[in-house]
Amino acid sequence: MTPTLRTERLLLEPYVPEDEDDFVALFQDTRVSRWMGDGPSSESADRALFGRIFSKVYRQGLFDVWAVRREGLLIGHAEIKPTDVGGHEIVYALAPTAWGSGLGTELAESVVAHGFDALGLTEVYATVAAPNEASLALLRRIGFEHVRDVEEDDGSTTRVLARRRSTSG
Repeated sequence: MTPTLRTERLLLEPYVPEDEDDFVALFQDTRVSRWMGDGPSSESADRALFGRIFSKVYRQGLFDVWAVRREGLLIGHAEIKPTDVGGHEIVYALAPTAWGSGLGTELAESVVAHGFDALGLTEVYATVAAPNEASLALLRRIGFEHVRDVEEDDGSTTRVLARRRSTSG
């Protein structure tokens, strides 16, 4: 079961059914969804995705998925899951109203720490569209390093980054 995580300003907790409209609103915002998965989807596809979090991911215990809240409001989404690039990958998104205040760094750090501490991972990956400079800069700041580029079928480039668990401390 997905655990609840707390940071200085954020609460990461499992979604509840009442989050559906806020989840869909987050994923329907093209400033957010352009960087998620295959890009923007229809509202019905985002509602179906939300449903699969409960019917598949939570029910089968596949991986951890969180609603990200600040002061009680849903402002983001986060996951850590097995990935086809090898190992586990973090996924995170914040509403544009939360951009530029360090919350993305706080969010990414908390998910990485969960991967290392609770899941016992030795490295964590992230895949980021090459033009997403903000996310690439954030990941570099918190210790991710470029591993390789993947050329996608549509001609775009995805950067694969990894952060290894520190052996000191």
